[in-house]
Amino acid sequence: MNKPKNPGLSYRDAGVDIDAGNSLVERIKPMVAATRRPEVMAGLGGFGGLFHLGSRYRDPVLVSGTDGVGTKLLLARQLGRHDTIGIDLVAMCVNDILVCGAEPLFFLDYFACGKLEVDAAAEVVSGIAEGCRQAGCALIGGETAEMPGMYAPGEYDLAGFAVGAVEREGLIDGQRIDADCVLVGLAASGPHSNGYSLIRRVIEHSGADLHEHFHGRSLGAALLEPTRIYVSAVQRLLGKIDLRGMAHITGGGLTENIIRVVPDGYGIEIDVNSWTAPPVFDWLAEAGNIEAGEMRRTFNMGLGFVLICPEREAAQIARLLDEPAPVIGRVRPCLDDQRVVFSA
Repeated sequence: MNKPKNPGLSYRDAGVDIDAGNSLVERIKPMVAATRRPEVMAGLGGFGGLFHLGSRYRDPVLVSGTDGVGTKLLLARQLGRHDTIGIDLVAMCVNDILVCGAEPLFFLDYFACGKLEVDAAAEVVSGIAEGCRQAGCALIGGETAEMPGMYAPGEYDLAGFAVGAVEREGLIDGQRIDADCVLVGLAASGPHSNGYSLIRRVIEHSGADLHEHFHGRSLGAALLEPTRIYVSAVQRLLGKIDLRGMAHITGGGLTENIIRVVPDGYGIEIDVNSWTAPPVFDWLAEAGNIEAGEMRRTFNMGLGFVLICPEREAAQIARLLDEPAPVIGRVRPCLDDQRVVFSA
């Protein structure tokens, strides 16, 4: 007797649903189209994104950056909120290239999961599109990778890639920073996308309820507040303020990020009383019994972006931006290893 043949295996049997991927592409097409810039030359679905610089720049320098959102993803999944984490992804990339004075031009994303859940993925991409809209850049392409066995069902990871341009003569590299310069802070929207391994440990250690009331909303909502995108603010200053250096306050906090753009031979002194940290940082410090030095080395402490300019121009920044922009410290000569000093 002939044995019946086993049915042939398919990619779907292996855990990869091509139809779900195609469905996602159709869902996100309107979101991607909403971020389109005139320089974009191809639509979604090609093998590569095309972007024509044209004659807008005379001597352009391309600036690129890549990043993710770290373990903030775990908090988003825990709360079932997928619609803002994409803003974080864009922010972490475009704020980095903005430090050089670059205009973000286009963005690509990489979404990896164990099993593609179209609704959740579409929410993530909606956040990415919103982040691109805030940054003024085009969402020019991306990749969705369904990898069963690599990620458990419901798990996903994100990476982003941004490209911008700046005229060579307008490149901001910190080389003109000197002892006449001061540090001006721009407000953060929250912890942004850094320190979340410690934040999650604080939640676990303190037994905090993420749904508890916290300053007009839930604690979870406060911790998921998306990273502020500083592109529009900085673009209002370029050409009007002599910006000699800028720093995006990410991993390493205030302690390690600002000094990265300060030339050798100089240090910085930061007055910790020159601004007020938002309540979420007070909660973290108290609930986790975290020392002040560890807080400053881990979190932005309410300042997500720092500008370095001559002292005589600092007061104009708040007027141009119509928002608080406190002078938080200054540059000073430094010949020893203590290049970052916090004073009260």
